Amino acid sequence: MAGTPSSNRVREFRKQLRITQAELGERVGVSRQSIVSTEKGDYAPSVYLALRLARTLGTTVEDLFPLTEEDSP
Repeated sequence: MAGTPSSNRVREFRKQLRITQAELGERVGVSRQSIVSTEKGDYAPSVYLALRLARTLGTTVEDLFPLTEEDSP
């Protein structure tokens, strides 16, 4: 299923940079709670936010939100 927590690597990349959820939220212009929800897979970010997350975390949108076999058409 698209957007499931298992397909979300935001937390992994954030922890590699040793920044808090609040710090990441501040850097990309959203609340800490938005970061919490995104990491848990409860919230699918807009394309614009996904791009900002990827840029801030030094990776690509594809690395943060990889497609699984179930996501394929």
